[in-house]
Amino acid sequence: MQDIEEIYQKYAGIVYKYIFCLTENENLAEEIVQETFCVAIKNINKFRGDSKISTWLCQIAKYIWYEKLRKQKKQKEIPIDELENTVLLENFVEEEIFQKEDKIELFKKMQKLDEQTRNVMYLRILGDLSYEEIGEVMGKTSNWARVVFFRGKQKIKEENKNEERM
Repeated sequence: MQDIEEIYQKYAGIVYKYIFCLTENENLAEEIVQETFCVAIKNINKFRGDSKISTWLCQIAKYIWYEKLRKQKKQKEIPIDELENTVLLENFVEEEIFQKEDKIELFKKMQKLDEQTRNVMYLRILGDLSYEEIGEVMGKTSNWARVVFFRGKQKIKEENKNEERM
């Protein structure tokens, strides 16, 4: 097993990008990253090596985020859509639609997608995760992740065509 400091240096940025896209809050994203690595340190002996360390860490971070949402929801009723806005996209790894699309416009269009599709697209585009890794994070199959991502792209393409007609 790698040294925990080395793991932190290598993967903290990936976890931060993923969580920042979900929270749109730098401080909260940093807090979740720290909590993620605390949980990872405590549970490092439970890591079986079935997936990449980055996938395991993103999954921990996602659960911490969901727990924070549940606690917030109990304290104050806030629509999840308001809590899950997205921002910056540093680089695109998928097909020409994302390369041509203005980053802010792409995020606006992705916000219109259902939560599950948005999460898959974030993991693929920002987290640079494989479909297999996305399936692991989301508790589904790699084929499911591929289909959800494809359908999300199709919805964005469809919206682009509709906008061009106007």
